[in-house]
Amino acid sequence: MQANIQKNKLFVASCLALLVTSLSFGIRAGILDTLGTQFQLNKAELGAIAATAFWGFPLAIIFGGIVVDVIGMKRLLILAFVFHLAGIILTIYAGKFGSPYAALFISTLLIGLANGTVEAACNPLITSLYPDNKTTKLNHFHLWFPGGIVIGTLLVFLLNKIGIGWQIQVGLMIVPTLIYGYLFSKLQFPVTERVAKGVSTAKMYRSLLNPLFIIMIILMFGTAITELFTGQWIDVLLKNVSDNAILLLTIETGVMVVGRGFAGPVVHRLSPAGVLLFSAIFSALGLYILGHTTGNLLFIGALVFGLGVCYFWPTMLGFVSENLPETGAVGINLMGGAGMFAVSIYTIFMGSHYDNLLAAQLPVNADIKAFMEAPPGSDMANQLIEAKKAAGPAIINTTFVIPVILIVAFTALFFYKKNQKNKTMIVAQS
Repeated sequence: MQANIQKNKLFVASCLALLVTSLSFGIRAGILDTLGTQFQLNKAELGAIAATAFWGFPLAIIFGGIVVDVIGMKRLLILAFVFHLAGIILTIYAGKFGSPYAALFISTLLIGLANGTVEAACNPLITSLYPDNKTTKLNHFHLWFPGGIVIGTLLVFLLNKIGIGWQIQVGLMIVPTLIYGYLFSKLQFPVTERVAKGVSTAKMYRSLLNPLFIIMIILMFGTAITELFTGQWIDVLLKNVSDNAILLLTIETGVMVVGRGFAGPVVHRLSPAGVLLFSAIFSALGLYILGHTTGNLLFIGALVFGLGVCYFWPTMLGFVSENLPETGAVGINLMGGAGMFAVSIYTIFMGSHYDNLLAAQLPVNADIKAFMEAPPGSDMANQLIEAKKAAGPAIINTTFVIPVILIVAFTALFFYKKNQKNKTMIVAQS
């Protein structure tokens, strides 16, 4: 009984830590355009700021995956608490520094490091707590990522309506940060699953060369970009196409929360490989709708897209943990790190590409900053709005190619695993 209570407390504290991680995504996604306007940052600069969260994450998660067996999950999570608190406070006071861009860059990096450290410790913690139910419990744990984004984006939407500034919106993250920091400081942690099973460190690192693991790392690039780039940038990309662009993210992530909550029967019915194929199909369909429609159809696109990306991240981790358990904490964290690294590179590239698309819609040699500063209703402001209406969907249509490729890859993976299962059944019967 005591062991179950301890297990439940660790799971709840892990969910709170992930809630802070997702709030940072949701709130930052909601205020990204506001930060650009207030500090006169173009989309390339906003892209660089947003990207630091994505490459700070893989730095932390890969390093954390390497050292977690040595220093323990508890110390990693205390470090995550320190990074989160420092990043939040620096974001709030970014305008007090000589270079708001530099302050936002560093604060977002700190939050990215915190987010990666949370996953570096919590993913192996969940698989250690629930060794017989990994994929389902990882989905239950990761529902707090879209859950926090729903809460964050709704907070931004509602607080903006009543005139509450973005500094207070960011400051709200301090409350769950303090709570999870306190809880983890008081709880006792198990060892990782690899250590518990006695798998040697040498065998763990050799397992990383397994061809299936390498393929899954490559596919993680695509699943992470499809889910996280679109989610982080949806308000910016579709702000001028829809009057409620931030609500598109809320709908998408709301579907993800519900879907991950019912992950158990879905995973049991389709198998992890089948779930990944299902996800790729619906992600592609959702992006197609978002990139080719306007008005209320955008909300249908957000719903379909949310259903598609719902199971991507936790099922990719669960697939590796179940099919390649010898890769241990390093394997599961390399998957997360690879995904975030891919998103960071893609975000930087697409931020510059977005500015180029805007420039192509404006007069030759136009100064985009001058258009951004133009008074509302002026010819320059109207021209910029029309340019954004074309540029946002164009970025989404470029990203659409990625889940189309994933459909082919996951179809192959599905039949590979099905064939492997059939061979195992034949051997068992004989």
